[in-house]
Order: sequence, then structure tokens, then C-alpha cells
Amino acid sequence: MKIIKSKKEIESMKKAGEVVALTLKKIEETIKPGVTTLELDRIAEEFIRKCGAIPSFKGYNAAFNNVPDFPGSICASINDEVVHGIPGLRELKDGDIISIDVGAYLDGFHGDAARTFAVGKISDEAQRLIDVTRQSFYEGIKNAVNGKRIIDISGAIEDYVVKNGFSVVREFVGHGIGREMHEEPQIPNYRCRGQRSRIETGMTLAIEPMVNEGTHSVRILKNGWTVVTLDGKLSAHYENTIVVTEDEPLLLTKLD
Repeated sequence: MKIIKSKKEIESMKKAGEVVALTLKKIEETIKPGVTTLELDRIAEEFIRKCGAIPSFKGYNAAFNNVPDFPGSICASINDEVVHGIPGLRELKDGDIISIDVGAYLDGFHGDAARTFAVGKISDEAQRLIDVTRQSFYEGIKNAVNGKRIIDISGAIEDYVVKNGFSVVREFVGHGIGREMHEEPQIPNYRCRGQRSRIETGMTLAIEPMVNEGTHSVRILKNGWTVVTLDGKLSAHYENTIVVTEDEPLLLTKLD
């Protein structure tokens, strides 16, 4: 079921989105070789709570796949880790790329966004992967307008990624967002059946291309959370919470 937000609800979501964007900025300023993902998680949680919000991901219930609730305040996914990396004692190294996914809950609403950052000096191909992933998001939201269909967003993302020689992850998708972190509709990053629902003004969506350097295939590690590329190649992630307006979509978590 599509959930249309009122103007008052959207104003509340703007506040949650601002917390998310500022948290990502704080993390970006901290990322460097030698820092652990657990340190990044601590900094993020402290900042989110200082803003009067709650980390959306910490304790996220995973009853659907029979694994422990998510232990971190952020998802920190390095190199071949696609999404849902658990913060820990692993130190970042020069040349790594790291995807940070942040969610914040404030005044009854969630905000959600992700970025992939370079650690020190990275390869040209790693930078190209990050850039293509970011741009694929913007290609997609050109179609996040009243009267278009979800498949129009998905197709634009897929076309741009494939044209640039990369692949989109299929097992994990974007989603509606609001009072719940994950609401309808689902928003795949590729064309598939069941995407015929129309986009309407007032919909709030978390659109999030996950792009692999090699094959689109992935697997889940034994911890039940962390998703990695099947071929061990790099992956990048770019996400914003947006609201569909009468004009172009409004980004509620804009950082860059």
C-alpha cells in the first residue's frame, strides 16, 4: 500500500533527514586510514542522540531471517561488502572504499541515506564506481514524479549502470519510508515484474542504487547480516530519502 504524507508529516521527515545528512557529514570528516568502523559507529550514535533522535538501525528486528537484531547504529560496508556491514574492530586502510548507511528516527519519522567514501587514495576504477553509483541515483529520480511508475525509476538506474559497465544488485531494493523505516512500495534498481504502481505527490521514498564492479550476484555472511559480492569485487551504495512533489523531487537527506 502506498502511503501519502501530509505537509505536516513531510516537515517532520525533513528534520529526521537533516539529522541523517549531518551524521553522514560527521562520519565523512572522520574517515581515514587506521580508524575502525566501531569508532565511526560510536561517533554516529553520539551525534544522532545529541540531535534528539534515535539510531533507526540499532536493534533493528531481524525476526524474518532468524538472526540477532542489528547491533550497530550505522551500517559500515568495506570494499566487497555491499550493505549491512556490522561495525567492529576492523581498521580502514588506504585504498579502501566504505559505504556508510545511516538511519535516524525523530518525532515519529525516519530518515535514511547512504554514501560510499574513499579512504585515502583509491584506484581510478574504484572512484568511477562511486561516481557511477551516485549519478545512477540522479538518473533514477528524474522519473520520481507524479504520474510516472516505479519501473521508470528502476529502469533509468539500471540503464545508466549497465551502460557504464557495472551491475545493479537485485536482492536488495529501495523502499517507501515514513513512520516505519521500510514501507511500500519496494523500489528495485532494475526492471522486474510487479512495478506497475504509479508514483504520486506526497510519497516519501528511499531510493538506493547498490552497484557492483563485477557480477550482480551476492551472498550473505554467517553473521546473517553482511552482504558481499559473490566474486569479491567492489560495491558502492548511494541513497537519499526523497519526497515526490508537484515539481521535481525534494531530497530530504541531501549532503552533496
